[in-house]
Amino acid sequence: MRIGLYLNEPSGPDAIVKLEERIAGAAADGFASAWVSNIFGLDALTALAAAGARVPGIELGTAVVPTYPRHPAVLAQQALTADLALGGRLALGVGLSHRVVIEDMYGYSYDKPARHMREYLAVLAPLLRGERADVDGETLRAHVELGTPRAREGVPLLIAALAPRMLRLAGETADGTILWMTGPKTIADHVVPAITGAAAEAGRPAPRVVCALPVAVTGDRDAARERASKVFSIYGQLPSYRAMLDREGAAGPGDVAIIGEEDEVAAQIADLAALGVTDFAAATFVTGEDAARTRRLLTSLLT
Repeated sequence: MRIGLYLNEPSGPDAIVKLEERIAGAAADGFASAWVSNIFGLDALTALAAAGARVPGIELGTAVVPTYPRHPAVLAQQALTADLALGGRLALGVGLSHRVVIEDMYGYSYDKPARHMREYLAVLAPLLRGERADVDGETLRAHVELGTPRAREGVPLLIAALAPRMLRLAGETADGTILWMTGPKTIADHVVPAITGAAAEAGRPAPRVVCALPVAVTGDRDAARERASKVFSIYGQLPSYRAMLDREGAAGPGDVAIIGEEDEVAAQIADLAALGVTDFAAATFVTGEDAARTRRLLTSLLT
């Protein structure tokens, strides 16, 4: 299992400089990947292209770019351009976002999101492979091919997939899934069987399963779980993540965070590999000495 970091999004006029420093630190410590979100701050693809171009070696991923506000051909062009700037090190994670964002904020219809994603991928996936896209769907149309210069044959495409239909779609169409707030029981019983089975039926390679979870090495487990529940409280309310927490039997985000002393955290991360997770992205959320302990432990696992 490859181990990476889920980077906290920097702010302020020097945000790109800060992001480059965080990527450089992750690369220097030997992490396989670094992931950034795309919410209401930095545009993830632009930020990674700007901040990661001078930091070689490490894979850089979006977790995740919302599909609805971007035509898939436009997103393919942007992703291919960012991958070129990064010398072929981009992992493109895309997702549906949430009804409260897409419908209430952006004004798009969130009706039948699985249908939308299927049609979206029917355009995005071939364009990323350098093929022409010809799609006349219910939610979008595209008759286009791109001349964007390429760093390699294709950009890895990961889908934020949690529900059964989305996991099947990810296995049939994409290179894998990227998870958030999804605990080990749900990964073992729900995610891995669904996506690997779909990929096998479609004659595709075994998919990547990228699992991102909050992590803290600490002696004060109760305080850390309370902090995780507070910092990540919104994810206990959004329906898609709430469904995964309910499936796990977790009251809130603090219950799926990986928390404990060094040996306990190391064992929980190792257990994820045994469940079929191919990539783990650690989201650190503690401060002070606990943050330093967490980083030391994660770095030690790389060897």
